[in-house]
Amino acid sequence: MKHRIGFFVLLLAVQIGSAAQLYVGPDGKPTNPGTQDAPWDIASALDGKQNITAGDTIYLLEGTYKRRPKELFEIRLVGTEEKPIHIRPLPGKRVRIDGGLSMQSPSAHVWVRDLEVFVSEPVPKKAVSPGSHPKDLNRPWGGVHMHGGKNCKYINLIIHDCCQGISCWKGEIEPEIYGCIIYNNGWLGTDRGHGHCIYTQNDQGVKVISNCVMSCRYDGTYTLHAYGSQRAYVDNFLVEENICCNKGPFLIGGGRPSNNIRVFRNYLYGISMRIGYSAPYNENCQVRDNIIVNGDLNIIRYRKTVQKGNLIIKKGQNRPEGIKSVLLPNRFDRKRAHLVVYNWDKAEIVKVRAKPFLKNGDSFRLMGPQNLFGSPIAKGKCYAETIEVPVKGEFAVFVLLKND
Repeated sequence: MKHRIGFFVLLLAVQIGSAAQLYVGPDGKPTNPGTQDAPWDIASALDGKQNITAGDTIYLLEGTYKRRPKELFEIRLVGTEEKPIHIRPLPGKRVRIDGGLSMQSPSAHVWVRDLEVFVSEPVPKKAVSPGSHPKDLNRPWGGVHMHGGKNCKYINLIIHDCCQGISCWKGEIEPEIYGCIIYNNGWLGTDRGHGHCIYTQNDQGVKVISNCVMSCRYDGTYTLHAYGSQRAYVDNFLVEENICCNKGPFLIGGGRPSNNIRVFRNYLYGISMRIGYSAPYNENCQVRDNIIVNGDLNIIRYRKTVQKGNLIIKKGQNRPEGIKSVLLPNRFDRKRAHLVVYNWDKAEIVKVRAKPFLKNGDSFRLMGPQNLFGSPIAKGKCYAETIEVPVKGEFAVFVLLKND
């Protein structure tokens, strides 16, 4: 019996130890061994053309990864629930994808995290032709596109200045989009703005969108555009603890009846939330504990609705007194949290409760979501379980970073 237990312990140790650390570099080559000194290129590594197995971590070395044409690097990697494949920067390094990523079948259990995705070609200064694919746009699409992965996670990505931030389609089964900061995407046509923070549809499994910060720059674009025609499915969504502000309505609904929609603890400013669109009826939704200021909440033609704890303050309505702050610690990064402040009194400095994320004496940096690699808006230490936060106006959102 002891020999049998020893055998299984040894087997488990071998399985755990088999996970490899592999390396990709901006100037890597497919013929390299994938070491830190001789890294692979990003295209062959992500496309499954190298020896990458469940449990491996692919570290991207610091720098910018760019390819033209075909700016989207395709991912075809297969991990398992117990041993996902991780794609991430080398710790402490900034990695920029000038173009985008496209998750393709048969990918499964792949975790993509902490990357910056953008397009360097400028947006046209003048409005281009109308429609979703104008020929005179003349720039790469960019963004993160999810077509065929299963149980994949997209964590703490920064996506900006693409034609669309995230596209997550029916073939992407049970993804989680978590902690992403998505802003300044899209373009202006002569008809309206185009390109959304997240455009998504779903049928099988549950799509989770959580803890993201989203903002649009053009009228006509959406922070969340979970939408489809009469033939498309908009079912089985869990959308929670996202922060949406400035421009870009929040929509879940289409021409086909929707089912199993859950929208919890989202924080909107200057943006309305619409659950349901043109379908003749919808089945069931839960909309709970959301805060919407200078916007409205519309739940349209649902047979069964649970609507509780939502705070809706329309433009021009009386405000409460004091402040309302919400601190959202990051599930995948213990040193990071998103902070939203509704500053009803319009005080220049507000005190925010930071416990349990920060303990007394912990030092911190307060960053703007659109300037995460720049200078802090404020820095200091936590005293009496609170921090002091400078706020301009009635609303602000920050990324709170705990120092070592």
